[in-house]
Amino acid sequence: MKQQVLIAGRYRLNTTIGRGAMGEVWQAYDELAGRPVAVKLLHSQNSEPTATARFRLEAQTAGRLSHPHVVGVLDFGEQEGRLYLVMELVDGDSLAHVLTQAGSLPAEDVARIAAHSAAGLTAAHEQGIVHRDIKPGNLLVDADGSVKIGDFGIAHFVNDPNGALTATGQIVGTSLYIAPERALGQPAGPPSDVYSLGCVLYQLLTGNPPFRASSPIAVLHHHLDTAPVPPRELGVRIPPAFENYLLGLLAKRPEDRPTARQAAEWFGAGAWRGHPEPLPAAAPHREPKPAPTPQVTAWDAGLAPRTNNTPAGSATTYAFPSAGSGTGTGTTPSHRTRRRQRTGGRAGTVRRSRTVGTVAAVLIFLGALLVGLAWFSPDHSSADTPTTDPTGTTSSSPVTP
Repeated sequence: MKQQVLIAGRYRLNTTIGRGAMGEVWQAYDELAGRPVAVKLLHSQNSEPTATARFRLEAQTAGRLSHPHVVGVLDFGEQEGRLYLVMELVDGDSLAHVLTQAGSLPAEDVARIAAHSAAGLTAAHEQGIVHRDIKPGNLLVDADGSVKIGDFGIAHFVNDPNGALTATGQIVGTSLYIAPERALGQPAGPPSDVYSLGCVLYQLLTGNPPFRASSPIAVLHHHLDTAPVPPRELGVRIPPAFENYLLGLLAKRPEDRPTARQAAEWFGAGAWRGHPEPLPAAAPHREPKPAPTPQVTAWDAGLAPRTNNTPAGSATTYAFPSAGSGTGTGTTPSHRTRRRQRTGGRAGTVRRSRTVGTVAAVLIFLGALLVGLAWFSPDHSSADTPTTDPTGTTSSSPVTP
């Protein structure tokens, strides 16, 4: 087909911007609306039997979505036996082309791509649409850095078991980014898209998808049984929070992965940076409370409770004599006065105890000394010790020379 061909009387084709097995994509201009568009043309003699159905499916699914992070479908029709699909023109490159040039991207850029892509998937999933082929080539980045999901050609509706358009047992999608449950032949669901997005993010950070092997079947086995290597072990500088969440996107079980909405909100809020939670406000400084005053009843203190003008339910107070006066003034001594009183009382008790102990020790020592002197004196012996009879009288025994 030559350039400057007019489709449907309004879309003038300019240059080819992409080719694939199903067809080709042209940069065009909508002369009726006065804006640039992208026109996707199906090959006139496509050998794939489901190509026409898949082409119509893309128009049907993407046409139901209107979201900033999904490539919008504007028109669909047929001309001269060829189906055409008119889409929003994204002024930028696919992530596949970005990876070819840069190899990998910094965490800041990957987090933005994650937030935008997950938001686009959220819009699709809430319409009951599963993309089933999330990969770098289907994520387009415009000049402003915004990401848009394109190519819903193999998407299907969750509530439509016949939407796969494939033979029984045939796996649709790229093996490098396919979810474990799909490798087992199970139907694709929203968690499958989340896993595929995790594979793309992993590749954007490290330069390679999480699993590679010599054959697609071997890659499928890795998706089923092999844990991905944490990016930081490959030398990638990434916050731990980002790495942990990324590995959660790559969980083997669908129920262990976050939803697309959760991922969009998590990345969009900047949680990937791993900032700590804000600390609670510091409590106001308070002086330490004094030790509680021993409770004294009015009857123990010889005082009468003050009951005048005491409201019901309030605490009853008592009149204590003020310090330094011999008469009661009706005021309660301050905490400082009571503390001095208690401290002084305890100190006096300790001083008195120490004095009594010292005097007792001196007396015991002197008593022991006197007894010792009396016992060991030269003029004292056991022979001179008088004996006492049972009746209590004392007698002296004659000494035999």
